[in-house]
Amino acid sequence: MDTCHLHHWCNCLIIGVIDPLEGSVVIAVGCALIALSTYLTHDRHWKIFLASLIMTVIGVCFLFYLSSLGGFGGSSTLSWWCGILILPYPLGWLMSIILLIVRAVKKPKQHANT
Repeated sequence: MDTCHLHHWCNCLIIGVIDPLEGSVVIAVGCALIALSTYLTHDRHWKIFLASLIMTVIGVCFLFYLSSLGGFGGSSTLSWWCGILILPYPLGWLMSIILLIVRAVKKPKQHANT
């Protein structure tokens, strides 16, 4: 797998954290590019990255939907429980980040053994 492109697309996952609402689009695009890259290169983790992409997109859609309704909790008419609909977004992002870190840590160990 061409790790050079993967590292550039990982930056989307990091840069998007600066602003969780507007950055969510950047994070979703980064997840999509990583999922596409791993699928096209027949990487063994492509299904995990695809699941991460699906979770992220679902969470981002609910994030924008709830934001268009005025948010939840506080003086809003929506309950705090509506926040559960957003959970796939950070969980998908974390799944991608953790898998990328694990892959980065394992790769040097594999090169050292050969």
